[in-house]
Amino acid sequence: MLWARRLRTGLRGWGGVGAMALVCALALAFALLLPLLGSRADGSAGGPPGQSGQSGPGGQSEQGGQGWPGPARGTQARAGRCDHPQDRSPSPADTEGAAIRAIKARGYLVVGVDQNSYRWGYRNPNDASGELEGFDIDLAHAIAKDLLHDEKLVQFRAIPTNERITAVEDGRVDMVVRTMTITCERLEKVAFSAPYFLTGQQVLAPKTSPVHGYGPSLAGRRICSADGSTAHDRLVRDRREHRLPATADISTVVPNQLDCLVRLQLGEVDAVVTDGALAAGQAAQDPTVGLKGRRFTTDYYGVAMNRKATDLVRRVNLILEDYRRDGGWKASYDKWLAPTLGRTSESATPPAVRYR
Repeated sequence: MLWARRLRTGLRGWGGVGAMALVCALALAFALLLPLLGSRADGSAGGPPGQSGQSGPGGQSEQGGQGWPGPARGTQARAGRCDHPQDRSPSPADTEGAAIRAIKARGYLVVGVDQNSYRWGYRNPNDASGELEGFDIDLAHAIAKDLLHDEKLVQFRAIPTNERITAVEDGRVDMVVRTMTITCERLEKVAFSAPYFLTGQQVLAPKTSPVHGYGPSLAGRRICSADGSTAHDRLVRDRREHRLPATADISTVVPNQLDCLVRLQLGEVDAVVTDGALAAGQAAQDPTVGLKGRRFTTDYYGVAMNRKATDLVRRVNLILEDYRRDGGWKASYDKWLAPTLGRTSESATPPAVRYR
């Protein structure tokens, strides 16, 4: 640096090492301060990462890389995204925390279920015992057996579709096993296990109906969905974003999904939008209705639990690992769902699992 050479010349009279040490110290201080005193490419004052400029995912600067400084690109910070919500459950573990200890102290597991979903959770009118049965009921029994060593130590509580989340939040149930789709919005309120079933949204309508799937043929049609369901959320969003015909009437919203089938049978609506797995069961109950078109989403069911019950979530994930491995999942599918979904459908095997 020119100024340093001049200063060194002027200080020769100071003599020796002391003067040179002072010069070196001043030069080092200037070099360290230079980035802070400089200006960025956009003319704004400099600063350390995370205090000025926009921060991208993982704390990386949006200005061209991880290092500071760099040329500003003028972009806004990106909000945290929730991609693949089914992959956000914690890894399985044989843990026992406050949630599991409370269940064991009580002596039974409390599970929110449906009692009107054919082959998932329902009361068989031909069974005098009145016991609930179905695919979800089998899974609840498997969880109780692992936690309490007795599959019968479970208390089922019928929970409407629109109360599944609040039932978990306010502690009415330890978990919900009720064809509940894992979504980003729900993950903000409850925790989910790893996915235990693959499905997707589909249209159910009378076999004689001109409706042939999710799309233009729904124009002018009255559509039913359950309050708090993935189907209802999708209908509202697609209406807002103009992906659903403007003349489609989505005002019929019911507490329980089965109520839509009743409305369809009474002629009060023209179509139902719901999970394809549930729609197939309803088509099996009523031969005058059928599935229209392919599923238009890919969704996954999970067991919903309290966000604070991490020990229970991890334990349920371990139970699901065993349930898939020991053939329990497949046996339950073949018994309850194969008659309506088939033995070779994409839902006939457990979904691939990735943990957070």
